[in-house]
Amino acid sequence: MEDFLWACHTTIKESGAEELAGKMCMAHVSLLQRSNPGNAAHHLTIEHLFGVLLHTQDMRPLAALAGEFGYSILKKEQPVALGIHEALGRATLEFAEVTVETHAAMADGRVDQVERARILKEIAHAEEALAQLKASVKVA
Repeated sequence: MEDFLWACHTTIKESGAEELAGKMCMAHVSLLQRSNPGNAAHHLTIEHLFGVLLHTQDMRPLAALAGEFGYSILKKEQPVALGIHEALGRATLEFAEVTVETHAAMADGRVDQVERARILKEIAHAEEALAQLKASVKVA
């Protein structure tokens, strides 16, 4: 917990507490006191943490919190939005490829390791295409 608390405090101090606090609609002294692990009365709320992450884009506190539980964080690449028709066409094609690969694999009544790998690869492509379709619909 100590690493997480110090990561929050360090992020706030290094990002410019006065400007950050202004964006979060609070006094910078209050923000520094709330984030200071050396202050026995400190209490940085989840809303404060969210504001720090949002306004600084510094994910050290989040990485430290994940690390406390044995996890790590990775930034997920966001799909590029296309025209809706193009994105829908791609998603449809990828789903058709999943269908074809699965039917071919099941022709003999069972799915072996190689066939399973091919099906899973096509499913991954279909998931990417659906994510791209979702992104395309959001911006339309």
